[in-house]
Amino acid sequence: MAIYAISDLHLAVSIEKPMDVFGARWANYMDRLKENWCRIVGDDDYVIVPGDISWATYLEQAVDDFKFIHELPGKKIISKGNHDYWWTTRSKLDKFIDENGFTSISFMHNNSYRIGNIAVCGTRGWEMPGETGFSAEDAKIYQRELQRLELSLKNSVSTAGAGGSETTIITALHYPPYNSKGEFSEFLDIMKKYRVSLCIYGHLHGEACRGAVEGLVDGIMFRLVSADHLGFSPLLMY
Repeated sequence: MAIYAISDLHLAVSIEKPMDVFGARWANYMDRLKENWCRIVGDDDYVIVPGDISWATYLEQAVDDFKFIHELPGKKIISKGNHDYWWTTRSKLDKFIDENGFTSISFMHNNSYRIGNIAVCGTRGWEMPGETGFSAEDAKIYQRELQRLELSLKNSVSTAGAGGSETTIITALHYPPYNSKGEFSEFLDIMKKYRVSLCIYGHLHGEACRGAVEGLVDGIMFRLVSADHLGFSPLLMY
């Protein structure tokens, strides 16, 4: 059993949304994603997918995109991105999965998952303080996302033996936990409080990936897992 990660799939099976307008790297991206995924991931493996899953606006429009994901090997843990307009309540998401038989998919929404001695938690995140135009409304959403991360981490601690030394905690965010100046936010403080080992995040594309923070920061390993940054190949975490 292995754990992989890849975000920002931006699937457009359900809704026509040509992605090659964002550059040649997006040409035939869904075919490339499927080929790479099937080559790398086994049926007993897990893939964490932190946001921007489907271009659908409503959940009922996203059936074909989730069918695409479900038919790929492995078990998928999906959290919310800024373009996931179809996202709704946890009960409705679970009902959608049950009704369509998408048994390989689970949603992370104020909860966490245990995979052996690894706890997976996370939330979407948001724009960070220090960004140009960061508004009072942004501050409200940012604070709410901090609370959601702590809820998920508390859940991970309760399911992972009080976050003991034998437990590895992964935090999956969609937005980077730092601003465009490279200044870390309170997300880092919360992750340090709960002794997170690895933080994966997406959202960044193209030239923005050049400034991505990757590697150890205050004892936490950071990895950017946007699909185009990874060449549409899930990245091995553990």
